[in-house]
Amino acid sequence: MNKLEESAATSTYEIAESAEITTAKSSSLRSEVERALDRYFSQIDNEPVSNLHQMVMSEVEEPLLQAVMKFTGNNQSKASIMLGLNRGTLRSKLKHYGML
Repeated sequence: MNKLEESAATSTYEIAESAEITTAKSSSLRSEVERALDRYFSQIDNEPVSNLHQMVMSEVEEPLLQAVMKFTGNNQSKASIMLGLNRGTLRSKLKHYGML
């Protein structure tokens, strides 16, 4: 590869990397939750809502537990530390979601 080709390849990589960073910044977990709630509220059509907190927590908690358990190689001790939960509490949650 000559210097011109190397320069073009590096520039393309830098542009792609920059786009990924920009997308990551504009797509935070908080902003995604806000968007999801906006969609939810626009779809309920003035229907009464109850237990919204429980619904949101259950929607978020299960994929969080799945991701952390995968990241830690199913090591409950590491996962409980990462999540800031007592290991017993983690086990209860894993059982609740059928992950144990």
